[in-house]
Amino acid sequence: MKRRTGTVVSGIRLPFISQGDDLVGIVVSSVLGAAEVRDGDVVAVTESIVAISQGNFAHIDSIAEDVESRFGKDRHIGVVFPILSRNRFAQILRGISKGAKKITVLLNYPQDEVGNPIMDLKRWDPYGNGDGGRLFTGREFREEYGEYVHEFTKIDYIDLYEGLNDNIEVVLSRDPAAILGITKDVIVADIHGREATRDYLLRKGAGKALTLADLLSGPSGSRGHNERYGLLGSNMFGQDRVKLFPRDCGAFVHAVQDEFHKRAGVRPHVMVYADGAFRDPVCGIWELADPVVCPGNTEGLEGSPNEVKLKMVVAGEDDKEAALKRAMESRDQGTVSLGTTPRQYKDLLGSLADLVSGSGDKGTPVVLIQGYFDNLLKG
Repeated sequence: MKRRTGTVVSGIRLPFISQGDDLVGIVVSSVLGAAEVRDGDVVAVTESIVAISQGNFAHIDSIAEDVESRFGKDRHIGVVFPILSRNRFAQILRGISKGAKKITVLLNYPQDEVGNPIMDLKRWDPYGNGDGGRLFTGREFREEYGEYVHEFTKIDYIDLYEGLNDNIEVVLSRDPAAILGITKDVIVADIHGREATRDYLLRKGAGKALTLADLLSGPSGSRGHNERYGLLGSNMFGQDRVKLFPRDCGAFVHAVQDEFHKRAGVRPHVMVYADGAFRDPVCGIWELADPVVCPGNTEGLEGSPNEVKLKMVVAGEDDKEAALKRAMESRDQGTVSLGTTPRQYKDLLGSLADLVSGSGDKGTPVVLIQGYFDNLLKG
């Protein structure tokens, strides 16, 4: 009898993780204690516990020191297009402001890059507003578009950012080059468009333009760092620290896979996952505030699905199983299935894992995904 389930996803509870813990052993023991693991299963581990076990933290004073070392002492620095976030960016901005004489934060409007609004969107006409190149002070922006607090966080982000330090001012423009009329030294703070924004500013005459990925990108003393992403993907961790994105995720996922083989004779796929890549249909916010969904995975998770579109294949067919088999054989010979969106396995699976684990108090920082690569003909 064919089994009655397809993909099955389980959140796996772990003990609290601390710096220096044997995370590989804890993950494998916890998963094997909860389920029978098979070849082809996916074990997804959230990035936060990988970074915590590594001790990949940095004090805001370390951010300040790196900013000063790269721009020089007592500089006026522009910070361009950060997201609106207490958890993600406010702590970073505190550190940047301690390493400069003055900071001018240039916010985009009407929303940041992940969809957080800085104004009442009912007052915004996306087709009729022609002020994209105009530079507003915070006061001028409020006079034009009104006072605004974020609907869900109940925070006025202009007030929040300006209140972090006496040397911070906030201005607003839809053109990142507007900052160059104030200062030529710039930190590009957007996440996914950072390289295009940096290159645009350099073309427009920026003196020095670094991205958040350039800050804390190398080791120094006992502080954390991330060679590829720097401060991107960091989160507040206590009063004056940030937890950085984890390092060496490739080595970690292969160590977990090898430990599964050593203990249980199986080799599941293993990945580290961060924010899922999905957009909330109610508030319009795009979840992906991390630089990538998956900072590390074993080789079997590379590539994209090429699945047969079941409803299109069996429609009008008397022998639906035979029709499905023919379609799969055709696909295996190189035919691309109709209607398949070219998403990556690791982005799909990382988003699934993030939805299952959530960001609250579920206590399941590991997710076991079984049957994902099966199909109807496999039983």
